Amino acid sequence: MSIESQEHQDLRTAVAALGRRHGGDHDRDALWAEAAELGYLGVNLPAEYGGGGAGLAELSIALEELGAAGCPLLMMVVSPAICGTVIARFGTEEQKRTWLPGIADGSRTMAFGITEPDAGSNSHRITTTARRGDDGGWVLTGRKVFISGVDIADATLIVGRTEDARTGRLKPCLFIVPRDAEGFRRTPIDMELDSYEKQFELVLDDVRLPADALVGDEDAGLLQLFAGLNPERVMTAAFAIGMGRHALARAVEYARQRQVWKEPIGAHQAIAHPLAQAHIELELARLMMQKAARLYDEGDDVAAGEAANMAKYAAGEACVRAVDQSVHTLGGNGLTREYGLARLITAARVARIAPVSREMVLNYVSHQTLGLPKSC
Repeated sequence: MSIESQEHQDLRTAVAALGRRHGGDHDRDALWAEAAELGYLGVNLPAEYGGGGAGLAELSIALEELGAAGCPLLMMVVSPAICGTVIARFGTEEQKRTWLPGIADGSRTMAFGITEPDAGSNSHRITTTARRGDDGGWVLTGRKVFISGVDIADATLIVGRTEDARTGRLKPCLFIVPRDAEGFRRTPIDMELDSYEKQFELVLDDVRLPADALVGDEDAGLLQLFAGLNPERVMTAAFAIGMGRHALARAVEYARQRQVWKEPIGAHQAIAHPLAQAHIELELARLMMQKAARLYDEGDDVAAGEAANMAKYAAGEACVRAVDQSVHTLGGNGLTREYGLARLITAARVARIAPVSREMVLNYVSHQTLGLPKSC
């Protein structure tokens, strides 16, 4: 018996069918276009702006099932989940009309820039600053690293910091920076990672933006920032669970058919039990992901933050173990291009590292959930 509603089960079945049609050797642009046409890319966005009017729960189902079919779309984590959510919740009417319909139908994409060379994803140490220009607009200066898909995105939602006039302290704010903005430079980072979406280092050299480039309230930066970071963690979990399921399915199929002695190798507990354990761990991670998505969709940002971090942690660990065990099940074949598992060895680690490391998740849980003291 599934704990999911019939509507969610139907969505899962439909997206899985789309994934099977495209498969592991898919044309990314064709898949993106069809996913958009079927309403999956914008399923979480408001219906009045061309979206599906649903939530993060539905978007995470779509990404998970595409990943399980071997054709995940990384920009689903970034464009509709992070940027689309932030704009839908906090953007001006003009920003919503400008961006949300295109994000929903796949014709426009937006990247997200928070990570910095010396700050990682620590929003309290971000050094990219935004100051008021003489014309009433904004001037952004700083650097970002490991920003996905900037070259294929129409704009990047940049996390900068502005000075609080009352306290003099810097506070985070979000700005829409067009791809062709003067002073906005990108350099590809040479990654040993098989992904359509490339990683970039960004330099913002006195990038001048109009006043309406600011998203939301200048004094509500952290609230608005975490409105995007929590969906990012949930969707990273979906990405990881889908990848783990894909690897596990290949290993199970192999273990059923591969025969060295008189029975298939899957009949031996040394093969069967680790695969069963991997399946259990992926299912447990999915339950936490579903909890996080539900809490977020219900508007409980605090509880969603805790659950989203736990979901991301659990999914990252489960994915790595599932991929590793799947490769070991196939032996030498697990490293061949024919079976497509070797490339996942590196890709699976992304869910452990990004968008926040597992160590930072443990810090969050130990301090925020358990109330343990912070180290000096």
